[in-house]
Amino acid sequence: MYAGSSVGRDPAFEQAAQELGLRLAKHELTLIYGGGAIGLMAAVADATLDAGGRVIGVIPRGLFRREIAHQRLTELIEVASMHERKQTMFELADAFVALPGGLGTFEELTEMATWAQLGIHNKPMLTLDVNGYWKPFHALLHAAANGGFMKQDNRRLIVNVERVDDVIPTLQSYEVPFVDKWLDVDLDLEQT
Repeated sequence: MYAGSSVGRDPAFEQAAQELGLRLAKHELTLIYGGGAIGLMAAVADATLDAGGRVIGVIPRGLFRREIAHQRLTELIEVASMHERKQTMFELADAFVALPGGLGTFEELTEMATWAQLGIHNKPMLTLDVNGYWKPFHALLHAAANGGFMKQDNRRLIVNVERVDDVIPTLQSYEVPFVDKWLDVDLDLEQT
Protein backbone atom coordinates (compact mmCIF):
# COMPACT_ATOMS: atom_id res chain seq x y z
CA MET A 1 0.00 0.00 0.00
CA TYR A 2 1.31 3.39 -0.95
CA ALA A 3 -0.27 6.43 0.67
CA GLY A 4 0.52 9.94 1.78
CA SER A 5 2.19 10.84 5.07
CA SER A 6 -0.47 13.57 5.24
CA VAL A 7 -4.24 13.10 5.27
CA GLY A 8 -4.63 15.78 2.61
CA ARG A 9 -7.22 18.55 2.45
CA ASP A 10 -10.22 16.49 1.38
CA PRO A 11 -11.82 14.49 4.25
CA ALA A 12 -12.82 11.88 1.64
CA PHE A 13 -9.16 10.79 1.41
CA GLU A 14 -9.01 9.70 5.05
CA GLN A 15 -12.48 8.18 4.89
CA ALA A 16 -11.48 6.06 1.87
CA ALA A 17 -8.28 4.94 3.65
CA GLN A 18 -10.31 3.85 6.68
CA GLU A 19 -12.87 2.03 4.54
CA LEU A 20 -10.10 0.23 2.69
CA GLY A 21 -8.51 -0.86 5.98
CA LEU A 22 -11.84 -2.33 7.09
CA ARG A 23 -12.18 -4.25 3.81
CA LEU A 24 -8.64 -5.63 4.06
CA ALA A 25 -9.32 -6.95 7.56
CA LYS A 26 -12.71 -8.36 6.54
CA HIS A 27 -11.08 -10.28 3.67
CA GLU A 28 -8.20 -11.39 5.92
CA LEU A 29 -5.65 -9.64 3.72
CA THR A 30 -2.43 -8.43 5.34
CA LEU A 31 -1.61 -4.76 4.81
CA ILE A 32 2.02 -4.13 3.86
CA TYR A 33 2.87 -0.43 4.05
CA GLY A 34 5.56 2.09 4.96
CA GLY A 35 5.23 1.74 8.74
CA GLY A 36 4.39 5.35 9.59
CA ALA A 37 1.96 6.56 12.26
CA ILE A 38 0.86 9.66 10.39
CA GLY A 39 -1.26 10.60 7.39
CA LEU A 40 -3.24 8.29 5.16
CA MET A 41 -0.68 5.59 5.91
CA ALA A 42 -1.77 5.59 9.55
CA ALA A 43 -5.47 5.87 8.67
CA VAL A 44 -5.46 2.66 6.65
CA ALA A 45 -3.21 0.86 9.16
CA ASP A 46 -5.31 1.89 12.16
CA ALA A 47 -8.56 0.86 10.48
CA THR A 48 -7.09 -2.51 9.51
CA LEU A 49 -5.80 -3.13 13.04
CA ASP A 50 -9.00 -1.91 14.71
CA ALA A 51 -10.97 -4.41 12.61
CA GLY A 52 -8.69 -7.26 13.69
CA GLY A 53 -6.48 -7.35 10.59
CA ARG A 54 -2.75 -7.90 10.19
CA VAL A 55 -0.46 -4.99 9.35
CA ILE A 56 3.25 -5.16 8.50
CA GLY A 57 5.17 -1.90 8.35
CA VAL A 58 8.54 -1.44 6.66
CA ILE A 59 10.46 1.67 7.71
CA PRO A 60 14.04 2.88 7.29
CA ARG A 61 15.80 3.62 10.57
CA GLY A 62 16.49 7.22 9.51
CA LEU A 63 12.80 7.98 9.02
CA PHE A 64 11.80 7.16 12.59
CA ARG A 65 12.01 10.80 13.62
CA ARG A 66 10.22 12.20 10.58
CA GLU A 67 7.51 9.59 10.01
CA ILE A 68 7.24 8.28 13.54
CA ALA A 69 6.95 4.52 13.40
CA HIS A 70 3.55 3.03 14.18
CA GLN A 71 3.67 1.27 17.56
CA ARG A 72 0.64 -1.07 17.24
CA LEU A 73 1.59 -3.01 14.13
CA THR A 74 1.49 -6.78 13.87
CA GLU A 75 5.10 -6.52 12.71
CA LEU A 76 7.49 -3.62 12.11
CA ILE A 77 10.49 -4.31 9.91
CA GLU A 78 13.38 -1.87 10.17
CA VAL A 79 15.58 -1.52 7.09
CA ALA A 80 18.68 0.51 6.32
CA SER A 81 17.46 2.63 3.39
CA MET A 82 14.55 3.69 1.21
CA HIS A 83 15.80 1.31 -1.48
CA GLU A 84 15.68 -1.57 0.98
CA ARG A 85 12.23 -0.46 2.12
CA LYS A 86 10.86 -0.59 -1.43
CA GLN A 87 12.52 -3.93 -2.13
CA THR A 88 11.19 -5.46 1.10
CA MET A 89 7.67 -4.18 0.46
CA PHE A 90 7.87 -5.54 -3.08
CA GLU A 91 8.92 -8.97 -1.83
CA LEU A 92 6.19 -9.12 0.83
CA ALA A 93 3.31 -7.76 -1.27
CA ASP A 94 1.07 -9.66 -3.66
CA ALA A 95 -0.43 -6.44 -5.09
CA PHE A 96 0.06 -2.67 -4.95
CA VAL A 97 -2.63 -0.11 -4.16
CA ALA A 98 -1.96 3.63 -4.16
CA LEU A 99 -4.12 6.00 -2.18
CA PRO A 100 -3.67 9.74 -2.66
CA GLY A 101 -0.18 10.90 -1.79
CA GLY A 102 2.75 13.01 -2.89
CA LEU A 103 6.13 12.44 -4.50
CA GLY A 104 6.96 9.35 -2.45
CA THR A 105 3.68 7.70 -3.41
CA PHE A 106 4.18 8.61 -7.08
CA GLU A 107 7.74 7.32 -7.06
CA GLU A 108 6.91 4.00 -5.42
CA LEU A 109 3.96 3.36 -7.74
CA THR A 110 5.82 4.28 -10.92
CA GLU A 111 8.82 2.16 -9.93
CA MET A 112 6.57 -0.88 -9.52
CA ALA A 113 4.93 -0.09 -12.89
CA THR A 114 8.37 0.18 -14.50
CA TRP A 115 9.36 -3.18 -13.03
CA ALA A 116 6.15 -4.70 -14.42
CA GLN A 117 6.86 -3.14 -17.82
CA LEU A 118 10.30 -4.75 -17.75
CA GLY A 119 8.81 -8.13 -16.81
CA ILE A 120 10.28 -8.20 -13.29
CA HIS A 121 6.85 -8.90 -11.80
CA ASN A 122 3.23 -9.41 -12.76
CA LYS A 123 1.55 -8.25 -9.56
CA PRO A 124 -1.67 -6.23 -9.76
CA MET A 125 -1.40 -2.46 -9.37
CA LEU A 126 -4.14 0.07 -8.92
CA THR A 127 -4.88 3.60 -7.87
CA LEU A 128 -7.86 4.41 -5.66
CA ASP A 129 -9.15 7.53 -7.38
CA VAL A 130 -10.80 9.32 -4.45
CA ASN A 131 -12.64 12.36 -5.85
CA GLY A 132 -10.63 12.29 -9.07
CA TYR A 133 -7.22 12.52 -7.36
CA TRP A 134 -5.50 10.12 -9.77
CA LYS A 135 -7.14 11.34 -13.00
CA PRO A 136 -4.23 13.70 -13.88
CA PHE A 137 -1.75 10.86 -13.33
CA HIS A 138 -3.63 8.59 -15.72
CA ALA A 139 -3.94 11.47 -18.20
CA LEU A 140 -0.13 11.76 -18.08
CA LEU A 141 0.20 8.04 -18.84
CA HIS A 142 -2.19 8.52 -21.76
CA ALA A 143 -0.11 11.47 -23.03
CA ALA A 144 3.10 9.42 -22.72
CA ALA A 145 1.57 6.60 -24.76
CA ASN A 146 0.15 8.98 -27.37
CA GLY A 147 3.54 10.68 -27.58
CA GLY A 148 5.28 7.39 -28.31
CA PHE A 149 7.11 7.13 -24.98
CA MET A 150 5.36 3.97 -23.85
CA LYS A 151 3.13 1.30 -25.33
CA GLN A 152 -0.63 1.90 -25.17
CA ASP A 153 -1.04 -1.50 -23.49
CA ASN A 154 1.29 -0.45 -20.68
CA ARG A 155 -1.28 2.15 -19.62
CA ARG A 156 -3.25 -0.84 -18.33
CA LEU A 157 -0.46 -1.84 -15.92
CA ILE A 158 -2.02 0.47 -13.32
CA VAL A 159 -5.80 0.14 -13.06
CA ASN A 160 -7.77 3.11 -11.76
CA VAL A 161 -10.84 2.53 -9.57
CA GLU A 162 -13.08 5.14 -8.00
CA ARG A 163 -14.77 3.13 -5.24
CA VAL A 164 -13.26 1.32 -2.25
CA ASP A 165 -15.70 -1.52 -2.95
CA ASP A 166 -13.97 -2.11 -6.30
CA VAL A 167 -10.40 -2.43 -4.98
CA ILE A 168 -10.34 -6.09 -3.92
CA PRO A 169 -12.46 -7.46 -6.82
CA THR A 170 -10.29 -5.52 -9.30
CA LEU A 171 -7.10 -6.93 -7.78
CA GLN A 172 -8.56 -10.43 -7.89
CA SER A 173 -9.49 -10.16 -11.58
CA TYR A 174 -6.35 -8.27 -12.68
CA GLU A 175 -4.65 -9.56 -15.79
CA VAL A 176 -1.21 -8.27 -16.66
CA PRO A 177 -1.16 -6.80 -20.15
CA PHE A 178 1.32 -8.69 -22.31
CA VAL A 179 3.61 -6.47 -24.35
CA ASP A 180 6.38 -8.27 -26.21
CA LYS A 181 8.59 -5.18 -26.25
CA TRP A 182 8.33 -1.83 -24.58
CA LEU A 183 9.35 0.42 -27.48
CA ASP A 184 8.57 0.46 -31.20
CA VAL A 185 12.26 0.27 -32.02
CA ASP A 186 14.09 -2.66 -33.57
CA LEU A 187 17.61 -2.76 -32.23
CA ASP A 188 20.22 -5.01 -33.73
CA LEU A 189 22.65 -5.16 -30.84
CA GLU A 190 24.82 -7.71 -32.61
CA GLN A 191 26.09 -5.02 -35.03
CA THR A 192 27.43 -2.67 -32.36
